[in-house]
Amino acid sequence: MRYTMTTISEITSNPQRRTFLGGAVAALVAPRLSRAADDEDEQQSPGDPFIVLLKGIYQPVPLGKGPLDNLKLTTVNLSDGSYSTTQIFPVYHINGSDDPNEPIGRFFVQFAGNKCAYALPGGSIAMQFTQNPIIAGIGFNTFVPVPDGQGGTFLEGTFELTILEATGVYARFKGGHNHMVDKLHKLASGQFDEFCFCNITTYQFP
Repeated sequence: MRYTMTTISEITSNPQRRTFLGGAVAALVAPRLSRAADDEDEQQSPGDPFIVLLKGIYQPVPLGKGPLDNLKLTTVNLSDGSYSTTQIFPVYHINGSDDPNEPIGRFFVQFAGNKCAYALPGGSIAMQFTQNPIIAGIGFNTFVPVPDGQGGTFLEGTFELTILEATGVYARFKGGHNHMVDKLHKLASGQFDEFCFCNITTYQFP
């Protein structure tokens, strides 16, 4: 996922990835995310670090159909048509659900850009994928493709992100860091099925 943009742009050149379920996503996601980001007073601050899992099929966010208040973020525009979204699940030191199989928010990412956002219980976070270094051999800040044997490809790698902005109970994480461990599955259908652990901390990357 920052997906180093030269790599992800090539991977996502199939135009079908931005058309499936677009209308349904707009109708279901935007109002709920707007309300979720407003429930800040009822939430407790997460641990430092905290870990979440991004999991599920990515769905495009149509132009003008992002969260109504843009999750109170100013460094991203989630309604500009460049974002896709999937679900967030709790792993470690974050509130929202006692069931690890119950989603607690939504993740938004630019496949042809370098920004992303998290809609989480009690607030939201905007991040930017770092540019360097890129070590292709070990999948550092890029993907290593591995055929899945069924016409698709596993895209494996780790990614470093800087936290640009954070609201609500996550405010203290602004300026911090996110270390992603990603296994993105490009299905034979052209859809992308995410499985990515995010280790989010106030500590800056050395």
